[in-house]
Amino acid sequence: MSFSTVITSSPHVYLPKTTPRIISRSIRSSSVSVSPPPFDLKTYWTALIKEIDHKLDEAIPVQYPHQIYEAMRYSVLAKGAKRAPPVMCVAACELFGGDRLAAFPTACALEMVHAASLIHDDLPCMDDDPSRRGLPSNHTKFGVDMAILAGDALFPLGFRHIVSHTSTDHVPETRLLQVVAEIARTVGSTGMAAGQFIDLEGGPNAVDFVQEKKFGELGQCSAACGGILAGASDDEIQRLRNYGRSVGVLYQVVDDILGAKMGTEEKVDKDKKKGKSYVSVYGVAKAMEVAEDLRSQAKKELDRLEKYGDKVLPLYSFVDYAADRGFNLGDQLS
Repeated sequence: MSFSTVITSSPHVYLPKTTPRIISRSIRSSSVSVSPPPFDLKTYWTALIKEIDHKLDEAIPVQYPHQIYEAMRYSVLAKGAKRAPPVMCVAACELFGGDRLAAFPTACALEMVHAASLIHDDLPCMDDDPSRRGLPSNHTKFGVDMAILAGDALFPLGFRHIVSHTSTDHVPETRLLQVVAEIARTVGSTGMAAGQFIDLEGGPNAVDFVQEKKFGELGQCSAACGGILAGASDDEIQRLRNYGRSVGVLYQVVDDILGAKMGTEEKVDKDKKKGKSYVSVYGVAKAMEVAEDLRSQAKKELDRLEKYGDKVLPLYSFVDYAADRGFNLGDQLS
């Protein structure tokens, strides 16, 4: 249930600039967006990762029962995590004039929820993945029982962290309630859990639903929460939802394209059996067309926020990074 994986160097994916519509239900044709001025996303992102990592370390101290907390910290503080959900939340908050200090508790909560979803996704009864980011999965290291408990504990810890660490001098309680409701809907039975259900069941024409729910939902939630914290209007929050959903799915589609091009046949074959990726269902060429359409959709939503000037540049830059992987963060974080 992720739109952020491991920080490694990888070949760039150069997507075609004009493409036909591929998936009629979720992929729509859109006008070409005007390219914004250059923005140093790498520096912005790297600085935020360091701040977020520090706050996450403080948020999950080891205490009794020690094994659960050690398992929680193992996944949340895993080296190589891009922190895309919290960084997107902070960027969206700053777009509307919000203070990043007010956004950090929610940003940390999003990463806790993200980590919990990955722990549960990797379980033998789910996706059955023994490794994550080049290291043993949580259940491989701590056992299935402890991994389930760690994931179960991280979800409520995220909610508690929001309400206990966000000053109401910066964010009114009504907005905090909106944020909590937004995250609860995202991880629940109509959101990421629904995507995992279809992922397990498989079946014809499931790819749109799986991609949107497993990978688009968290992007949608991350962007929307940032806007809510800063007091964005309902229309602006909806644009952030649309933007985040497109970027979340885009990121995963490009991950699948890179995996296919790098020859990770085992994963492609596994996905094909369930029909859960655009690459496995339609092939690399059409998946690249889908990715370019998603990039256009995301930028179209941001075009409507042009009145905020340069503050929208971080979100614009996320789109191109998700599509092109134009730089590697790994060296900056070692």
